[in-house]
Amino acid sequence: MSEPVDPFLPAASLEGVPSAFAATRDGIDALLRDRGLRRTTPEDTARSLLLGAVATARLEGSELPPVADDGDDPAVELLAGGGGDVVARSAVRLNVELLGLVPVWSRSPLQALARLHALAASGSVPDDELGRPADAGGAARLAELARLAARPTEAPGLVVAALVHAEVATSGAFAAHGGMVARAAERLVLVVKGVDPASVVVPEAGHAAEPAGYAAALTAYARGDATGIQQWLQYASQAQARGAEASPVAQGRR
Repeated sequence: MSEPVDPFLPAASLEGVPSAFAATRDGIDALLRDRGLRRTTPEDTARSLLLGAVATARLEGSELPPVADDGDDPAVELLAGGGGDVVARSAVRLNVELLGLVPVWSRSPLQALARLHALAASGSVPDDELGRPADAGGAARLAELARLAARPTEAPGLVVAALVHAEVATSGAFAAHGGMVARAAERLVLVVKGVDPASVVVPEAGHAAEPAGYAAALTAYARGDATGIQQWLQYASQAQARGAEASPVAQGRR
């Protein structure tokens, strides 16, 4: 049987998925339109990337100070000042370099994923393992994902980003920091697909807000059936909406 002409569209068409992501996209577009009246600044992007580093480091097990009762997060300034443990500093390094990989992803998604892993895992694995999948089956899945990601699709960019995230996270390709790579890939695809060109949304914060739900949704996706994929995508649409709410642009409007 031949593969679908558009490999992402069947998942994007599952029951409830189109409406969920349409609502999320409307919220992101409204955020960016409102900000467009005053122009998004490089400071907005830098702040979003820093907030994303804090969130992804927490999900990766970094020992960061907790958010205060008043909502202030001391970890943000800690990381901004070069502090934090090895995992936190890896997250910052990854997000600082992330947007430079936009042209690489457009040309070779597999090369971009290798670079993401090299940035995330530096200092955690031997140098000769950086950017190299540790599992043959996982490597094959990443190669297939990269092949499909390079093809045209009618699926919404938000859906493609969510599917890339889940596939990287569940592939088992990387022995260390695979989740960090997956979350960075999601943010990268949101930029490449034009959903969030300035990268001011904080998708990592959307996942960190509900770590148990995040883990459960990835477990469902890993089953590989339509129900599991649908559960992941329904969850991801909500996480991406939370990521928009966590944007420094949104915070600046309050």
